[in-house]
Amino acid sequence: MLELKGIQITWCGHACFRIEHGGQRLYIDPFLKDNPACPAGEKTPKPAQAALITHGHFDHMADAVTLAGQGATLVGMFELMQMFGEQGVAEKQRMGMNKGGTIEIAGVKATMVHALHSCGAVSNGKPVYAGEAAGYVLEFSNGTRLYHSGDTEVFGDMALIRELHQPQIALLPIGGHFTMDPRRAALACKLLGVKHVIPMHFGTWPPLKGTPEELKQQLEGSDCEVVAIQPGQTLR
Repeated sequence: MLELKGIQITWCGHACFRIEHGGQRLYIDPFLKDNPACPAGEKTPKPAQAALITHGHFDHMADAVTLAGQGATLVGMFELMQMFGEQGVAEKQRMGMNKGGTIEIAGVKATMVHALHSCGAVSNGKPVYAGEAAGYVLEFSNGTRLYHSGDTEVFGDMALIRELHQPQIALLPIGGHFTMDPRRAALACKLLGVKHVIPMHFGTWPPLKGTPEELKQQLEGSDCEVVAIQPGQTLR
């Protein structure tokens, strides 16, 4: 059974999560206002200390500037943070980094890790280079380690994430079409060695057909628990 030890994880739909612990709050992949899977009560961002962004696609960062306007520090690939600077986000509210780097923010240690996905962004109506897609491993003061993969296909070096970070919980896409599907996500769970997986990035639009039930079938007989939650639901 998943034990979070004072951490609250709220799924806002798609790949967006709000995480709260010890009086700190952060978002991962803030996509709220125009997110068709986001409940009405979550569409307005709550003030947060940080917003971690995995890559430059709109459905992972559409509300980042709004959060920065409320005081959050945006964290992401170096080139993506440069783009936000051109959009008016102050330098003190942008923290650019790259894969393998670790920062401390909003009460957690956040390490940027690899993802296998495209990464372009649109700024002022024009396509711009936004670095590469990434994921994050968050380490909390209570020892909990959570991996948000961002958009990705399964890749063999997830075994390195296991060796280096030993995440206990994974937030993984299962929709297919733009990311891995349940069959591939099940293999990702095995490579990562996680005990719990929270499915994401499914059902938002018709092409994202994978379901938590399919993931459970693919993980049958393993010791990894599928923790399927609804948009707006909070795990405590």
